[in-house]
Amino acid sequence: MSDKKQPVPARTSPAPVKPQTNAGEIDAFIRQARTLAASATGSGRLILALDATMSRQPTWDLACTLQGQMFDAVGKAGTLSVQLVYFRGLGECRSSAFVSDTNALKQLMTRIECRSGHTQIGKVLTHALKQTAAAKVNALVYIGDAMEENIDDLAEKAGSLGLHGVPVFVFQEGHDSGAEKAFKEIARLSKGAWFRFDRRAATTLAGLLSAVAVYATGGLKALEARGRPEDRLMIEHLRGGGK
Repeated sequence: MSDKKQPVPARTSPAPVKPQTNAGEIDAFIRQARTLAASATGSGRLILALDATMSRQPTWDLACTLQGQMFDAVGKAGTLSVQLVYFRGLGECRSSAFVSDTNALKQLMTRIECRSGHTQIGKVLTHALKQTAAAKVNALVYIGDAMEENIDDLAEKAGSLGLHGVPVFVFQEGHDSGAEKAFKEIARLSKGAWFRFDRRAATTLAGLLSAVAVYATGGLKALEARGRPEDRLMIEHLRGGGK
């Protein structure tokens, strides 16, 4: 359904990528992330799934900084358990344990090196279904830029997640039209939401991920109680009003 990504030879010694954002955005992000300890109520389990194929290398370091800082702050609050899932290369798809102190998780993220390969979103959705069958998963966050699988298969799994109360919050890098169509369908069928992952707007991304964390620990009531602009935007998407 979407355009295929052309395989790129894996680099044996990748050059470091400088995050393309400014210090002010990162500082603002960190300040916002640290407020989560006082914002989230209750407890929850969240799966953070990442596409680690080669096309995401340019923004990987920034993504690690943003996601690591936010989930580290959430973990210190002791209210949210996070599991990291990522795929790359030829069929490699791995997951961590669920952790509430996410320092080790953040360190793992910074050690992951992107490798060429095709998407494995179906494996991610299947994994989430198995995890929530064992113990309730409150939300799945997926960050990626492409979709190279059968949309009908993904739609079936997304619908099952919706029936099990596991919304998928998809953050899309880039503007691949085929991927966007598939990602929006996954979000719709799972009763989640789709957003653009824009490296130029670190504070906006931080706010949206913050809203996901609050939703995972306290549901819509927690979002309504906090009442920030990003919370209202998330509520609008969850209720079907988002684009």
